[in-house]
Amino acid sequence: MRVFAVTAGGCRGDAGCMSRQLPAQARIVLRHQAGVITQSQALAAGISRHAIYARLESERWQRLHRGVYAGYSGPLARESLMWAAVLAAGSGAMLCYRTAAELHGLLDVPKSEAIHVMVPRWRTLRPMRGVVVHYSRRVDAARHPALEPPRTRLEETVLDLAEAERTINGATAWILDACASRRTTPDRLLEAMDARPRMRRRIALLVALGDARIGVHSILERGYLYKVERPHGLPEGSRQRRTRSGATNRYEDIRYEEYGVVVELDGQQAHPEGERWRDIRRDNNSAVEGLITLRYTYADVIDRPCEVADEIARTLRGRGYAGAAHRCGASCSPGEPTVLVSPPAGGRLSKAAG
Repeated sequence: MRVFAVTAGGCRGDAGCMSRQLPAQARIVLRHQAGVITQSQALAAGISRHAIYARLESERWQRLHRGVYAGYSGPLARESLMWAAVLAAGSGAMLCYRTAAELHGLLDVPKSEAIHVMVPRWRTLRPMRGVVVHYSRRVDAARHPALEPPRTRLEETVLDLAEAERTINGATAWILDACASRRTTPDRLLEAMDARPRMRRRIALLVALGDARIGVHSILERGYLYKVERPHGLPEGSRQRRTRSGATNRYEDIRYEEYGVVVELDGQQAHPEGERWRDIRRDNNSAVEGLITLRYTYADVIDRPCEVADEIARTLRGRGYAGAAHRCGASCSPGEPTVLVSPPAGGRLSKAAG
């Protein structure tokens, strides 16, 4: 959030110029609310109605909603639009859904996107340009106690967005991404979920929280768990294990500790040059430590999980693993590892399935 500084000269640095004649209290309000003020706040600060109308007529101020003004000219900052929506919505209003996610750092949105505001269910608001209003019975529980502009708590925001998704994968992604970013934890999300008596997709989201708790951070990692590792009977790897490379911490997607094998999952179609070399250096460092690194893409995990499972099983077997990839269904045919079997006396050495 940018700070809107109203100096003695009244100018806001990046858009327009606020009047140097404003009372001190009005300048404080404008600075705190990203250059936005309501009519009642302006009157309370000592600005007359005539002075307000004069500023609007001369375009020194801009009318954003009924009784809500930007105290500067020029392009409107998104922070100003957020404050304007909350102030226009009245008592108990707060930013929610995608707008709250934007403020919590969970989502990047276009500057032109509508502002989402939550108000108590008993309220009725007139339509406001560029504002989507959500009515809720849980405004008191959902509101963050300190952050401004007022917004829903991060956990409430994540659950709201997960419920609104059209697909289970989309809903699950919100849970995993929020935990992967370390902005929240599975336990805090579970606590927020328990406080909701009715919640869409509760079972699926509870499963996602369990996955997040063991270190699954993305839909791709979840696909690996449920399409590769578990159905093919592979040993369970440790997830998001932190290692040190020089002065940098790094996290491995999956490590099979006992066998010295690391699996890295890449959901991107292409890497910038710098990231490609970073991955190479990571693999080289792992090799120095005696680790083998296998890398798989989204297409590998989703389109050919049986082949991936077989490849991993064979790699583990070469490092002491006694098992093999199990068949996950009638169409699954992982390659059987072969071992040498001692021949009968006078016979020839032959191969048999291990």
